[in-house]
Formats: sequence, structure tokens, C-alpha cells
Amino acid sequence: MKRPFSLFLAVLWLLSLSAAHAQTRYLTKTGHVSFFSATPIEDIDARNQQVAAVLDLGTGQLAFSLPVKGFVFKRTLMQEHFNESYLESDKYPKATFTGRFAGLDAATLALPGPHAVQVAGDLTLHGVTRRILVPASLELQGGQLVAAATFIVASADYGIEIPLLVRDNIAKTVTVRVDLTCAPVPSVADAARSPR
Repeated sequence: MKRPFSLFLAVLWLLSLSAAHAQTRYLTKTGHVSFFSATPIEDIDARNQQVAAVLDLGTGQLAFSLPVKGFVFKRTLMQEHFNESYLESDKYPKATFTGRFAGLDAATLALPGPHAVQVAGDLTLHGVTRRILVPASLELQGGQLVAAATFIVASADYGIEIPLLVRDNIAKTVTVRVDLTCAPVPSVADAARSPR
């Protein structure tokens, strides 16, 4: 009699681990990245709502990717210059980030409100990869994981050349803002039970 009960407890424990692991992974395909730069002639402001991201609170890993041509500007001419002259979007069509949360305490996320974290990882832009450390915030809201971060990117760090003619009128850095609202990734068991 003891063996079946022990087996039942072991199976129940494994299922709870599987469920807990499934609730630590979050995904979005419609995240937002924007950047802003103040210049003497005109401010540069662009938004991209085609950001795909995966965040795994269990392992502390995260990754996101976005199409560079997904950035939308107020002025079409500015958007053309951005894609053709600066980011060379045909040659370097994607920007990516892969990294880890530093000092993430997943249990703390159960508490209400945003929680400050650090993210360390590799940002690849314009064919150049650089290691960055970024302050961010995470919050669980209604079963979704909301993540936000703001950081500075220097064009020179990524081999982005600014033409001499406009060099004095374009800022050498831009402020980048990342906003993600991620849904939980269903477990394998949930996916197997869902109707097709």
C-alpha cells in the first residue's frame, strides 16, 4: 500500500514542478521599442511594435529580436535616411538582445508592484555586438509579465557613421525604451489538452 501512495506523491510532485516551470516562461510578439534623440534642428523619435521576446524567470534568461525596418518615424524622409544611410537595414535587417537577469528573485515578483532588476547581455545592432548592463523593471499584472527598460545607445559603439554634413546636428547617442507585455507560455501538458 505504501508504494502506490509514494508513487502518487512522486507523480504529483513532478506535475507541480512542470506547472511551476511553465509559469516562469513568458512570450510576446508585439513588444514595443522606441528611441528618442534631441537635436538642434529636429528631435528624432521612432517606434517599433514588432518586437518578439521570450523571458524565462526560472533560468533568468531573456532574448528579443526586432526588424530594423519596423521603426516608424513621423517623417518618411527621416525613416528612409535611417534605413538606407545609418542602420543599413537591407544589410543588417535585425537587432537582437540575449542576456540574463542579474539578481532576480522570482519569489519577489509575486509581491505587487514593479520590481527593479539588472539585465546583462549582448546587444547586436548594425552587425556589431556589445555587452551592456541595463536597469529594468518587472511586474506580474493579471497573469502577464510586464517588463520595461531605458538605456542609452551611442551610434559610434555600433559602427553607425553620421555623415560629416549633418554630424553637428545629430546627437551621438539615443535613448532607447523597451516595453514588453508578455503572456505565459503554456506548458506541454496544456498544449496537448487544447483542441486543435
